[in-house]
Amino acid sequence: MRASEHMSKAMRTRSMKRMRHELFSPRLWLRRLLFWGGALCVAGAAIIFAIGAEHANALHHKLLKLSPFLPFLVAPLGLAAVAWVTRRFFQGAQGSGIPQTIAALQNETVRDTVLSLRIASGKIVLSLFGMLCGASIGREGPTVQIGAAIMHSLGKLTRFSRAQMQKGLILAGGAAGVAAAFNTPLAGIVFAIEEMSRSLEQRTSGTILTAVIVAGILSLALLGDYTYFGYTSASLPLDHAWIAVLVCGAGGGLLGGLFSRMLIATSRGIPGRIGEAMRDRPIAFAAACGLVLAMIGLFSGSTTYGTGYEEAKLIIEGREELPAGYGLLKMLATVVSYASGIPGGIFAPSLAVGAGFGLNAAQLMPYAPHGAVVLLAMVGYFSGVVRAPITAFVIVIEMTDNHNMVLPLMAAALIASGTSRLICPRPLYKTLADAFLAKAAVPDPAESAPKPPDRT
Repeated sequence: MRASEHMSKAMRTRSMKRMRHELFSPRLWLRRLLFWGGALCVAGAAIIFAIGAEHANALHHKLLKLSPFLPFLVAPLGLAAVAWVTRRFFQGAQGSGIPQTIAALQNETVRDTVLSLRIASGKIVLSLFGMLCGASIGREGPTVQIGAAIMHSLGKLTRFSRAQMQKGLILAGGAAGVAAAFNTPLAGIVFAIEEMSRSLEQRTSGTILTAVIVAGILSLALLGDYTYFGYTSASLPLDHAWIAVLVCGAGGGLLGGLFSRMLIATSRGIPGRIGEAMRDRPIAFAAACGLVLAMIGLFSGSTTYGTGYEEAKLIIEGREELPAGYGLLKMLATVVSYASGIPGGIFAPSLAVGAGFGLNAAQLMPYAPHGAVVLLAMVGYFSGVVRAPITAFVIVIEMTDNHNMVLPLMAAALIASGTSRLICPRPLYKTLADAFLAKAAVPDPAESAPKPPDRT
């Protein structure tokens, strides 16, 4: 009896000591303050990026008002300039930024290269310039890399544990970036778990949640409680209209898988003369991509430039004045923009492409509500691209403030993810991360360690 009482007393004593350490340790409070400050910095960068993107798209629309043929000059010169600056001064800033972040999680030898404040600042400026020139790119993927870079850089200022440094801070920065960029805190958490880490460790879960909360509060305080695509009350009755779930899920998965395969093929190198030009003359190739973008834009009535937010919102609200082939043209414009080698994400353009395909699907299924079909197509295509079904339907739900479509969207996302696997067996971002590591020719840390001199 006395032994058990002694053990219980010892446990209470250790618990009290641990509690006092947690509450009064200056080192722990320094870490917390740096971490919270980092989350605020991520949100601030995301907000600045969002405002800059709006201005860049607005300036491009002003150029189009002057002449719809002006992109034939602006896009080739602009994309060539962005590609040159990226390759010359900001290697590692190309493309979305999510593959680089995943690569940094997998291999610490590239971490300081792709998650530096210099790369983050270059990513913002060059992505905005690409939008100004009419590239079909988004800012959400870049914001993931920017958020991870900020948290990783601040983590160097204090002695975080190895696990927190390698996983927790990077994942938290990426999650906070998604939350602040989309104003979708739940999607930020889900994306970090489902796509970036593919698992949730107990040691990093609190770190991710705290970063998302802090970033979300600042975003809410400065930008207000807004939704990117407004509010829609669309719902799907439980009858034959559910055929739209199967059609949008399977069709979105097929198209999303095809899009993913095109991006993967581009990252690995296109065969033939086009691939040779892409490899040996990247600046001239970027200029050629700008010319193709201008041609697609002219053919689409100048609707395929930029992020695609406005076009997607018009389609969701049923006020669309877009060409019937908008979805396909936007998808091609996004592939060309990615192939040019400039910084820029595919999140927002993919949602716009899905909305465009939803417009076509709604015309083929008049028995289903228009708004519901569009949302299903957005989720289906986006899930087919990123192969993260939970993230796909959570993002669309939060971006439209519509909870009537939870079950249909979940079903469409799962069908699309499974269908996409038939077309593109490997997940897009994971494959692009592996390709990035292969191009970087990253040596194994054990192999690169200096060997002892041969004394024989």
